[in-house]
Amino acid sequence: MITTKVSTDAKTVTGWSISGIYPGKAFPLGATYDGKGVNFSIYSENAEEVELCLFENLDSEIEVLSVKLKEREHHVWHVYIDGMKPGQLYGYRVYGPYDPPNGHRFNSNKLLFDPYAKAISGTIEWHDAVFGYKVGDPDGDLSFSTTNSAPYMPRSVVIDPQFNWENDEAPKIPYDKSVIYELHIKEFTELNADIPEVLRGTYAGLAHAASIDYLKKLGITAVELMPVHHFVADRHLIERGLTNFWGYNTIGFFAPDARYSSGGLKGEQVTEFKNMVKALHKAGIEVILDVVYNHTAEGNHLGPTLSFKGIDNQIYYRLAEDKRYYMDYTGTGNTLDANLPGVLRLIMDSLRYWITEMHIDGFRFDLAATLARELHDVNRLSAFFDIIYQDPLISQVKLIAEPWDVGEGGYQVGKFPPGWAEWNGKYRDCMRDYWRGADSVLAEFAERFTGSADLYKSDYRFPTASINFITAHDGFTLSDLVSYNDKHNEANGENNMDGESYNRSWNCGAEGPTDDEAINNLRAQQKRNLLTTLMLSQGVPMLRAGDETGQTKNGNNNTYCQDNEISWINWQKTDKDLLEFARQLIRWRRDHPIFCRRRWFKGSLIKEVKVKDIDWFLPDGSEMTEQNWNSGFAKSLAVYLNGSHLNITGAKGEVINDDNFYIIFNADAEPLQYKLPVKKFGDKWIEVINTIRNGLTPDGHIFKPGDTITAEGRSVILLQNRRK
Repeated sequence: MITTKVSTDAKTVTGWSISGIYPGKAFPLGATYDGKGVNFSIYSENAEEVELCLFENLDSEIEVLSVKLKEREHHVWHVYIDGMKPGQLYGYRVYGPYDPPNGHRFNSNKLLFDPYAKAISGTIEWHDAVFGYKVGDPDGDLSFSTTNSAPYMPRSVVIDPQFNWENDEAPKIPYDKSVIYELHIKEFTELNADIPEVLRGTYAGLAHAASIDYLKKLGITAVELMPVHHFVADRHLIERGLTNFWGYNTIGFFAPDARYSSGGLKGEQVTEFKNMVKALHKAGIEVILDVVYNHTAEGNHLGPTLSFKGIDNQIYYRLAEDKRYYMDYTGTGNTLDANLPGVLRLIMDSLRYWITEMHIDGFRFDLAATLARELHDVNRLSAFFDIIYQDPLISQVKLIAEPWDVGEGGYQVGKFPPGWAEWNGKYRDCMRDYWRGADSVLAEFAERFTGSADLYKSDYRFPTASINFITAHDGFTLSDLVSYNDKHNEANGENNMDGESYNRSWNCGAEGPTDDEAINNLRAQQKRNLLTTLMLSQGVPMLRAGDETGQTKNGNNNTYCQDNEISWINWQKTDKDLLEFARQLIRWRRDHPIFCRRRWFKGSLIKEVKVKDIDWFLPDGSEMTEQNWNSGFAKSLAVYLNGSHLNITGAKGEVINDDNFYIIFNADAEPLQYKLPVKKFGDKWIEVINTIRNGLTPDGHIFKPGDTITAEGRSVILLQNRRK
């Protein structure tokens, strides 16, 4: 047992006057300030004793007061300390058997984070002491460490839940009106000269008027923040002078990470985060969090003991048959077991907290297939989905799945239940293949462009279940996608062995930067092709922050460890033409509901439909046939979108229709002549977008049915037939 500076009969801690120590309540879990004192509660089924450790300040290496939690109900240990106030620093020591072969890893020498901590004071100082075993011992994790880890561990922090939201209201933007913008807070703000230097890289930096003005002008409706739950930077990265930049290594599921705070570390980060959400909401922008409930930062059997391992290893993790080891469906060393009641409660409590207390509008679940696993199989009707479905609060926000993990059978695109949207990896792969000129079946292009009915329609889902994207944080930027055939991850120090090797990219004739004007022009055109396809497709478009500026990461497709100029958006090098083109595309999508339908198209090969919503055509103006759809070499096609019969019911009950559109896609290297169909689709067609140019067609070329249009090699042309 660790010797403390002061016994449990002390009357002051960190300047507070403690009136008394009482049994308290089991719920809510965590540290809860009620205006008079703080209730502490922690869940552990197999612990023999739990000790609350209170610290005087951030520099204290040993607790100033230790309190044994004598009350226990429903496996929850609890105590109430009268007179304690927000800002108090604390942690836990949990006693029990250290028996790895049977799944137990209790070690009271290790200071532990509260799993329900609403704030965490800082980052871990890596030292052998934070491991439950003796690092370097021949017996490995079967050995036992008696070194106190407190000097190297941050503290959990008691927060004041009071905050003036000033009548904050969620934008509640429907999926069909949404344009999602995936961003990393530091990557987006660190080099923005319009943001005060002290605020760059922080929540306050994203809330700054310069950031919000940019987002509004771009036209996005939601920011999808890469992980902000408190995370751990891996030891092996820190020792190599790198870090965990992306944050997919969570240890605190209720705490906004202190690294993105411009203020102090004793709860100020919570207030700053709330102010950020409030500012974005005021601008009409939703906030979606990328959340990592599939694993924790404690790694495998050789990982550190930071929280869950030391509180009760068996009730949090999915263990192998030999309970010394962990099932790893995430590639990180461990997997949280969402089938266990304590883990389910933790996840649901965390989600509700971020919705109710932090006003978050939705979540993107990292490696969501892991959460669906029962035993070794992925089962979409697992307990996790059942609880989400019946929860009146969580089920009403945006729920987005990354529908895969690294385990067997983990690729589950199209198999999540109604109510969920999914990152559509098949859309990404298809569109990349089409525009790089790979042999592909046009039928798949049509499926992906129209919302992927083959994946979602049979399950009573809609096109908005498909989150369409060309690029994301994991992989090439848009500029690198058209500039590199191969990844160039040497800066990561892993001999270029990390990251995806099959990128479906094309360098347009030279690897990396080049002075060849023709290649650079082609790359610019390819970027416009990909962005145009994304914004005109049915489903919900997601744009990776920086793609609209022409950001490059020099061919590094796995910048998870690069907190430096490789990752940060260099606003001084913004491609202004590309940025303006992206703004125009997003505005065009917003103004025309035909590109963001809530229901499936009726038409093409459906013979019983009297009025078709959609029709596909060959270059000669004839309709596509079954044989044409299955051609593996065709690279060109055109589509007619009938907006005249859209018949959308507006907010006030009015019927909304749209203009008609004709889109020509030519992924072939050579120009093609397209004949406009002579069917009565309208007598005047105006060219509004042609990707051989940087923006909207300035003089609006006018065509009539039967006219021939030249579609230059690798281009998209959008024609508009305006309603009279």
